[in-house]
Amino acid sequence: MVTEHLEVDSEGQMQLPYEDEEDLCRVWDMAMDKDVAGFLQEFKATDILLGVIAKSRCPRLTEICVGILGNIACFPETCLTLSQNEDLGAVLLLLLGDTDPPTLLETSRLLLTCVSQKDVCSLWLQRIRLQTSVLSNLCFIMCSSTNTDLLEKVGELVDKLFDLDEELMKSWIRDQPSDGEEEDGKSCQDVASCLLEAAKQLRSESPNGLEVYLHAFQLLTTIDEGIQTFAAPDGPGRAVWDFVCDVVCEDLCQSDDLPVVVQEQKSSLVQAFAVLQALYRCQDQWRYRSDASLPLIGTVLRVLQYNSDRKNAETRKDDTKDEQLQTLTEITAEFLADICSQIPKETVADLIKEGYLTEKTSLTAAGSLAHNYKTSFQHLQSMLSETDPRLADMVREQFPV
Repeated sequence: MVTEHLEVDSEGQMQLPYEDEEDLCRVWDMAMDKDVAGFLQEFKATDILLGVIAKSRCPRLTEICVGILGNIACFPETCLTLSQNEDLGAVLLLLLGDTDPPTLLETSRLLLTCVSQKDVCSLWLQRIRLQTSVLSNLCFIMCSSTNTDLLEKVGELVDKLFDLDEELMKSWIRDQPSDGEEEDGKSCQDVASCLLEAAKQLRSESPNGLEVYLHAFQLLTTIDEGIQTFAAPDGPGRAVWDFVCDVVCEDLCQSDDLPVVVQEQKSSLVQAFAVLQALYRCQDQWRYRSDASLPLIGTVLRVLQYNSDRKNAETRKDDTKDEQLQTLTEITAEFLADICSQIPKETVADLIKEGYLTEKTSLTAAGSLAHNYKTSFQHLQSMLSETDPRLADMVREQFPV
């Protein structure tokens, strides 16, 4: 069918007849069955579909073919055979430069499925390292797409690649796409800025997708190259800081939220605070520049207060411990310690004035710092003594130095 179309009109776009589309979609659905996937493999479906994809002038047909391959790849045995096809590997990576969002979605899904299978993971990572267009194409999608499903899947793919291959992550930070690579005249941005653009797009549309991008940012902060990128005066660090601050204070943990909201958002909060703490440590010049830091400190105190109340309730009920909440408590306490190590008395006064630092939250903050972060605790206590001696005496009584 594709060959006949090319013989008549080699450049024009082909329309897929309705009956053929229905038949192919049935195969797509059936390929989710392990036996059907094996049967298709046995009869060289991978080679046939590769031939169709290479010749196709029909976006819908390309999408369906890649979708069928994506279902075949869900099973280790068939994924292994499919992945060993070098021509298919090359074509799929080049497909990331396609202009059709549904095709891009299925291509990203297929690649994510393959790199998630341990038997073929290294093979795909090697291909991705060698194919330089992968970075620029993924960056272009993250910068320019408004398709929620596509941005989610591309985010999952990038996050998985970063998680699996630190060297790849380092090279993507170092080897930024060169200006003028994109066809529409826009210059490509660095990978961190592209992640930020996609995260902004997903913020109101997909909490799960946003969490994936927060985790990708967190992974970038675990390598020196990532920290250097964020710390650079003209780097994306400040923009990422402002965005994640807004997400934490406005989306994940507002002042009137019930405790159950913190419980529901704990996974995203862990990623967000990890990113903020890393950025805080590498960007001294940002600290206390404006009142924008007050809501963030208030949110840190609120999360610690929630965890303190929860622990007291667990002690009474003897509940099983929640490891993710424990991680959130630890990272929040560490972040507070960084903040309090040099907190000026003006900021402490403002926190009291705005109602963020109360009797209850002061004791919670002191309790979080007293044992493991004594320098930060003593500095906070000193600043309290200068701004609100009554609060300072109450803390001193509870936690004598």
